[in-house]
Amino acid sequence: MKRLLFFSLIAFVAISCNDAADKPVTPATDSTANVKYEYPYTLETPYEDWQPGDQQNAVNVMKGLKAWETNNIAECVTYFGDSCDLRFDNFHAVLPHDSLANFFSKGRANYTSVKVEMQDWESVISKDKKNQWVTLWYKETLSYKDGKIETLGVVNDAKIVNEKIVVLDEKIQHISAKK
Repeated sequence: MKRLLFFSLIAFVAISCNDAADKPVTPATDSTANVKYEYPYTLETPYEDWQPGDQQNAVNVMKGLKAWETNNIAECVTYFGDSCDLRFDNFHAVLPHDSLANFFSKGRANYTSVKVEMQDWESVISKDKKNQWVTLWYKETLSYKDGKIETLGVVNDAKIVNEKIVVLDEKIQHISAKK
């Protein structure tokens, strides 16, 4: 009896799956195509209608971050352009490429170790193909030389020109240690 019930159940599932596969699939229509939105804010420049960008840009930005994480500053700076607009917490500067290695080395020297736990990323390009950005979302654990450990929630926005980072804009959230 159990075998009969088991084989009946298998046959039912197989028939059900075949029926669904035989039905034609109709594409969903975009019901928002003709909607006029009333945004509460305006932009200085028109919205750029962002599209999915080149994933190689995301790979390059993450390779630069990985090189910084592992204290390979020479490799890290190879992912940057001739100059870079750096925007960090309480810091802003535009540095020429030949100053980046010294800048990153001094910053990385504060830590005995850095651990990055990537959470997500996105590479986008404007519809007119003039602007490309990569955004990374990750958790970063910093071990200082004095033994202090700090965990940050980080969002990096990297503007890409000719496959190189020319703007690096970092936003951080200090994550409290568990009590």
